[in-house]
Amino acid sequence: MARISGVTLPANKRAEIALTYIFGIGLTRSKEILSAVDIDLNVKAKDLTEDEVSKITAHIQENNVAIEGDLRREVLANVKRLKESGAYRGTRHTKKLPSRGQSTKTNSRTVRGNVRRTMGSGRKVAAQKT
Repeated sequence: MARISGVTLPANKRAEIALTYIFGIGLTRSKEILSAVDIDLNVKAKDLTEDEVSKITAHIQENNVAIEGDLRREVLANVKRLKESGAYRGTRHTKKLPSRGQSTKTNSRTVRGNVRRTMGSGRKVAAQKT
């Protein structure tokens, strides 16, 4: 069972997909990492040896790739900075609304608490005995 930076990689996934389970590593970066350490992209995560796993972790640490806890803290700090400075994006984060210009009239209803359901969704059965 491969474990990198506190994340257990799923055993039955290919190595390039399994690496994407680490926060901060997407498909492109996982391909770059595996090609840099000369590991086949199609090998399953359960077939990775301890040596290969240590090569992957060493490559991630050498290149100062922000992953997991460090990256999460950085993102939270950025959002906190926007909120404290009173920026528009910060107020949108505070209100839990979309902050990147999306329309909110029809989308993001569940976030706003405005869930409209279809006409007959709450209707009771008419033919009940009394």
